[in-house]
Amino acid sequence: MQACIRPPATESPLYEKTLGTRTAFQGRALRLDVIDIEMPDGRRSSREVVRHRGAVAILARTPDRRFLFVRQYRKAIESPFVEVVAGSLDPGEAPDVAAHRELREESGYRAIRLLPLGTIVACPGYSEERLHLFFAELEARPGATDPDADEHVETLLMAEPDVEQAMLDETINDAKTLACWLLWKLRGPTG
Repeated sequence: MQACIRPPATESPLYEKTLGTRTAFQGRALRLDVIDIEMPDGRRSSREVVRHRGAVAILARTPDRRFLFVRQYRKAIESPFVEVVAGSLDPGEAPDVAAHRELREESGYRAIRLLPLGTIVACPGYSEERLHLFFAELEARPGATDPDADEHVETLLMAEPDVEQAMLDETINDAKTLACWLLWKLRGPTG
């Protein structure tokens, strides 16, 4: 199968030329830039773009073939959310190193095998954040967790049929989790 080869962005007939950029907000985890642009037909507009250093998401399986998920409250949607272990990259941190770190912090588990599934852009309409997705085979028992100071998570272990039912009934409806599951399925049972 031949890979999709993209031409440089500036050669696309859809290219939007950047005229100027200003930062509207700078937070701990993200920055919001307002970018003035010229559209392909010459009209001018602006785009609001969230800048983020990137993150990892890990679909993890225990030796007894159960899948690890975390449940945590997500303030943006005012609801508890069931999702794969995930977290932001630290400055200069490689994605595989971040994946190992996040597994230990959120669940106490260590990966004995970590396979990359791919990289996705979850919300390209307003964010440049790239999520590096992994599949992990876990050790049998978790150790101690070490969550971030502002994090409270519960871990869940689910059998494959229960995971798929939870996705169908939208108990699990997190985009990165669905993407991890799909890419793992497409790549075969060993990741």
